Amino acid sequence: MRRLVSCVLLLSSFALAPGCATYNQDLDRARSHYEANRFEQALALFRVLEHDMDSFSVPERAQYAYLRGMTDYRLADLAPQGTGVADPRKGYRDNARHWLGLAAAIEKQTPGGITSEQKGRLTETLADLNRDVYGGAETLPEGAAPGAAPQPDAAPASPAESPEPSAPTL
Repeated sequence: MRRLVSCVLLLSSFALAPGCATYNQDLDRARSHYEANRFEQALALFRVLEHDMDSFSVPERAQYAYLRGMTDYRLADLAPQGTGVADPRKGYRDNARHWLGLAAAIEKQTPGGITSEQKGRLTETLADLNRDVYGGAETLPEGAAPGAAPQPDAAPASPAESPEPSAPTL
């Protein structure tokens, strides 16, 4: 009897072991679809995996969020133009911004999940998507306060070229 129980436990552990690997396999399969420009298939897998993100390691979560966001971004370019609430492009772009922002936050907190090439693409894509929300205003220099006028790119004048400050008039 003990031998039978041991065999059942051993066999059940082998049966459950592949279940742990399926999330990783599905992520790899979704990545393969993305890299082959099969964005619809990739998005279908990402949506299935979304509820199991907590099963991934932190670097895998960053990869998931990055690939999910880039998939939505690519689908936005392929979707037909709609109007108002029924605009699929806007929906894809909104989702892309969400997932890429999440990928950037994960990567900032725990570096190593996203390659340097992906980081560059992530930064460029987020800048494009942020223009949807914040508009196409010029970017401010680092450290400048919001609402401050952007400074011209010209170099400051040398003291010999600048006029003497005049005394304030009352």
